[in-house]
Amino acid sequence: MLRILLAGFGVVGRSLAEILVERSEELRRGEGLNIRIIGIIDSGGAAVYERGLNLEEMIKTKKKSGSVSHHDDYGRPGLNVLDLLDELEVDVLVDATPTNLSNGEPSYTYIRKALASRIHVVTVNKGPLALALPALKELAKHKDVIFRFSGSVGGGLPVIEFARQCARGDEIIKIEGVLNGTTNYIISRMEDGLEFEAALQEAQERGYAEKDPSLDIRGLDTAAKLVILANEVLGIKATINDVHIKGIEELRKKEIDEAIRSGETYRLIGRVDSGLEVKPTRIKREDPLAVRYSMNAVSFTTMNSGVHVILGRGAGGRETATAILRDLIEIKKKLVEVKV
Repeated sequence: MLRILLAGFGVVGRSLAEILVERSEELRRGEGLNIRIIGIIDSGGAAVYERGLNLEEMIKTKKKSGSVSHHDDYGRPGLNVLDLLDELEVDVLVDATPTNLSNGEPSYTYIRKALASRIHVVTVNKGPLALALPALKELAKHKDVIFRFSGSVGGGLPVIEFARQCARGDEIIKIEGVLNGTTNYIISRMEDGLEFEAALQEAQERGYAEKDPSLDIRGLDTAAKLVILANEVLGIKATINDVHIKGIEELRKKEIDEAIRSGETYRLIGRVDSGLEVKPTRIKREDPLAVRYSMNAVSFTTMNSGVHVILGRGAGGRETATAILRDLIEIKKKLVEVKV
């Protein structure tokens, strides 16, 4: 039994709850994953029940009132993650809170507190990872707990797991990738004939871009993911401050049209080679990284076996929630191995 404290009950958190409602018995039988969510925290407070919250009720309460803290029996307005880490006996903190790339808070404090308390952590929040991943990994190692974050890069696309497979018996020497579906959608629609502003507006209307799209179009989201890959795949102790970043805000349709006439196009590509860089890059139309619309693609160049590419949808609530489940399954397996 894994006792879970779920921080964040937005799109990803609710998607995780929905999948657990649908598949809990299947996960128990097939993966040995027996989950009890004993606390859920959102911006309004918490819902707490140590025997395990009814997730269908939590979803209904959130939709009806805006916060799980309004549940008649288990709602506790005003409580936060730190309160519950002290109060409850938690095995794993699942952090699905919104990303803050300026200082990583409040997620950074939540993760540090959990790791320091010898609580395993699964996060999909890029903020703390972009700013302090080496330090957080060192803390987890020191406290002998598991710290996983596969959903922070590629959402449901198993990018980090794929990289580990590529590196078995080989060495990855370069990473390149289209890591942000929002910018890729905008560039694709500019290929289709729209100007930048119209493509951005359409991306916002369709839910691909936030009302404030600056993290995406300025390349910061891509840079954060690149930092995570550099640390986890290449062992480079980097933060977002080590990345040279140029976004797509100055990319114009005439540049894309010119590239198309030459059989090429632009993509916002993150690259780890001699350094870490994010910039709009002109590539061949047949390049595996020339995926369109909201797709992501990542290539790993290895010493001996060449280039390996993974591509697919990089974001979405259920996709990212699936990555959380993968991490929880891995934690369960490692805990079983330790006991054996």
